[in-house]
Amino acid sequence: MQDPFVVRREAHIAAPPAAVFALMTDPEKILRWMGTEAQIEPEPGGLYLVNVTGARFARGSFREVVPVHRLAYSFGWDGSEVVPPGSSLVEIDLIEQPDGTLLRLTHSGLPSAEQCAGHTEGWVHYLGRLSEVAAGRDPGPDVFGGRK
Repeated sequence: MQDPFVVRREAHIAAPPAAVFALMTDPEKILRWMGTEAQIEPEPGGLYLVNVTGARFARGSFREVVPVHRLAYSFGWDGSEVVPPGSSLVEIDLIEQPDGTLLRLTHSGLPSAEQCAGHTEGWVHYLGRLSEVAAGRDPGPDVFGGRK
């Protein structure tokens, strides 16, 4: 049976897959588009820890890392009983295209339609910011900053 609570998003990014991959795996580069601090160890079993809003840490561990093509990591929120650390799975495929990269994201294992909607809102927001940074633009202040 297919998991009913899955976020699926696609974004066309005006940068090559290697640049997008770096923006998602280098802690300093991640902070250009998401979060206030990050500890990223992009290798199987490595830590994924991002203080997304300045008040809320996303935590998990990498399951799969295929440089410039694919990332998969467990995901959840510190202190959450609804989506605890490592309880869901984020999979990101980077597909080279003539004009940049097609980013295909699947976030599975979410517990409810409400959580699915909230995480969809977050992914739409942050993938938009990622697209801006990858294109060499300033995404401006993060409106999610300070949210709990």
